Amino acid sequence: MKTLKDAKVGTTVTVARVNGTGALRRRIMDMGVTKGTEIYVRKVAPLGDPLEVTIRGYELSIRKADAEMIELA
Repeated sequence: MKTLKDAKVGTTVTVARVNGTGALRRRIMDMGVTKGTEIYVRKVAPLGDPLEVTIRGYELSIRKADAEMIELA
């Protein structure tokens, strides 16, 4: 399954599911990352961590480890 970590810069992707459990999953969902949400990948830091994305009208920086938990449709 493709994850947010694998998405290319400049693409818009749709969240299929958020993996993980407990507080970590809840934190990702509290940031607005829920099933069916569109995410635009703005840029990736030079060393690949973090990713900068636009979601629900605001910019968000997300770590690669967290991006691996977000499966794409």
